Amino acid sequence: MNYSRTLIERRTLLRGSAAVLGLPLLEAMTPMAKSAFASAEAVSRPVRMACIFVPNGVIMPQWKPTRGESGEDTDWELSPTLQPLASVKQKINVISNLAHDNGRAHKDGAGDHARCCSTFLTAARPLKTSGSIRLGVSVDQVAASQLAGQTRLPSIELGLSGSRNAGSCDSGYSCAYSSNISWRNETQPMPKETIPRLAFERMFGTGNSAARRETNRVRRSILDVVRSDANRLMKDLGKSDLRKMDEYFTGVREIEQRIERTEQQDAAALPDIDVPYGRVDGFREHARLMFDLMVVAFQTDTTRIATLMLDMAGGNRRYTDLGISDGHHGMSHHRDKPELVENLRKIDHYLVEQYAYFLQKLESTSDAGGSLLDQSMVLYGSGISDGNRHRHEDLPIVLAGGASGQVKTGRYIDAGEECPMANLFLSMLDLMGTPAESIGDSSGRLALS
Repeated sequence: MNYSRTLIERRTLLRGSAAVLGLPLLEAMTPMAKSAFASAEAVSRPVRMACIFVPNGVIMPQWKPTRGESGEDTDWELSPTLQPLASVKQKINVISNLAHDNGRAHKDGAGDHARCCSTFLTAARPLKTSGSIRLGVSVDQVAASQLAGQTRLPSIELGLSGSRNAGSCDSGYSCAYSSNISWRNETQPMPKETIPRLAFERMFGTGNSAARRETNRVRRSILDVVRSDANRLMKDLGKSDLRKMDEYFTGVREIEQRIERTEQQDAAALPDIDVPYGRVDGFREHARLMFDLMVVAFQTDTTRIATLMLDMAGGNRRYTDLGISDGHHGMSHHRDKPELVENLRKIDHYLVEQYAYFLQKLESTSDAGGSLLDQSMVLYGSGISDGNRHRHEDLPIVLAGGASGQVKTGRYIDAGEECPMANLFLSMLDLMGTPAESIGDSSGRLALS
């Protein structure tokens, strides 16, 4: 039997007057075999990396998994806090005994929250100052700099609360250290986007700001903007690809509609003024919108690097949707009071639920050789373990995803006492195909295969 079809480039974009839209991996992007379509294995499988920061540490006794009698790293049970990850247990690794020595005080005194955030992805020592800042390059930006030009955006930085890069936020440390986990170089943090509409436009919008405002004013869907280009492309697709494109377009439009609803709700609560871009007040909806944007960014190969801060270091968010009126940071100094510990346990579990949502979305999104989760690495955790005592060892860390088959998952890994978290970063960079000789206080590499 003879097969013929049009071969589409992997980096094909749908273009409109003020937008571009990447495409998911289609069969029409795979090379032909001699007499039939080649398998998805024949396509190069880029690895994606996402890093998610949680402030204020966790209740460690409720976080740590239990090991089975065999002692094998595959014989373990999820802890109460990690139960939301049950459906993807075989796609994650929980890693114990990672440490950030540069998060400790040494001779710099107080400021553990600023240090926990600034070291989270850099493993470098922040200069204690509220003026000129000095830190190091974060692992995401080491990878992004080497991947530059392979995707439309080198990286995307997201957050749920705004940044302050001037003034003092924690015991004499610049606010830049508490507001950012992604650092381009020693003195330049990467600005993060906290408004879903602006994040969406950064990923897909082009042209000048006036064109973007006009597109937003008439509420045209990005799918409408690129419709003619999409119709031309879809004439050359088979049934399987048409179904995949329909699912993808449906997902993109659903995100747009959710953003529009949150903007309308925000505008209704304000005086009669023009509010072109709305913020999202509900934590759960805000977090999940950002996670959905990250999924689309990875699915379309718009970028392969993403970071998300669920709050600033020392963030004092009140999780009223859990019935908790006290601030998160204030409660983290719980002094073993049972009611505070229980509230913190609820928050820890709730945050892991949002992480689980992201992983499940990645797992349900197909990609070459498996799911998008199979082709990714998703780091989740905090630069502090015990928030009550500001501990910077045995950090609460989960690494999800198989990195295109390079990572053996479903394990509870003991990295060894006082293992620098930077060793994990070196291994992640190797798996991304963006190796580095060192990062922060690294002393070697952490085996993940």
